[in-house]
Amino acid sequence: MRRDSIFYKLFQQSPTLLFELLTNPPANAQAYRFDSVAVKEPKFEIDGVFLPPEDEGAGVVYFCEVQFQKDEQLYERIFAESALYFYRNRARFSDWQAVIIYPSRSTEQSNLHPHRTLLKGNQVHRVYLDELGDIRQLPLWVAVMVLTTVESEQAPESARYLLARTRQEVSLPASRAIIEMITTIMTYRFDELSRAEVESMLDITLKETRVYREIKEEGRQEGRQEATVNLVIRLLTKRLGELPQDVCSLVSDLPLSELEELGEDLLDFTSLADLQAWLEA
Repeated sequence: MRRDSIFYKLFQQSPTLLFELLTNPPANAQAYRFDSVAVKEPKFEIDGVFLPPEDEGAGVVYFCEVQFQKDEQLYERIFAESALYFYRNRARFSDWQAVIIYPSRSTEQSNLHPHRTLLKGNQVHRVYLDELGDIRQLPLWVAVMVLTTVESEQAPESARYLLARTRQEVSLPASRAIIEMITTIMTYRFDELSRAEVESMLDITLKETRVYREIKEEGRQEGRQEATVNLVIRLLTKRLGELPQDVCSLVSDLPLSELEELGEDLLDFTSLADLQAWLEA
């Protein structure tokens, strides 16, 4: 289940959701917009950036990271990315803040000592979803976030509760966005189920919703990507012999379009050097 992509979809639907997790949100939280940015030299990809309104002068930029798997160098990367982006755009911002969202404390990296000053200050905010409280007592959008961490046995009941609550509390078209996100979360969590089984579990008719189509298309693309990787590596091995592990990794990381191109070009390879030159090019 790709929980991080779900959270960034949530933030796209409702950028103010991030600030509902903070004790002291900015006064102009409603005016922030969500974005993702690239920082070059070295190149960093920052998936979650909340940009203050440009018509109010230099404001505070918020960096967001959703982390559902343990990464023992997460803070090193986050602080490097944030500091470099802030440096490159210093004239646009007066300050920066970072928000890291974990399912629980056990997912946080072990060695916090090098970052003790930042982590104990008021510039970095760590959110542990399992500590936010009962899903029935939380603001609706926050409850949807917590749904990603609910045990599988309780998830269907919690999802049905949130769907019913959405219909009661939220008017159209905003309610559609929340229902789409709940459906997305449950479809990811129970991806082995058919559409009819998901409908029965949630007591809802999906009707080939936009989100449902996106999820299934993503699954088809991932399946096609995996199949193409396996085919290209088999062809390369047959033509060049056993490939080094680092070369296999480079091939596996290629996007689908380049894999398909490699599948054609490999017919001209006569040695491993030809493949390595192709990858470098």
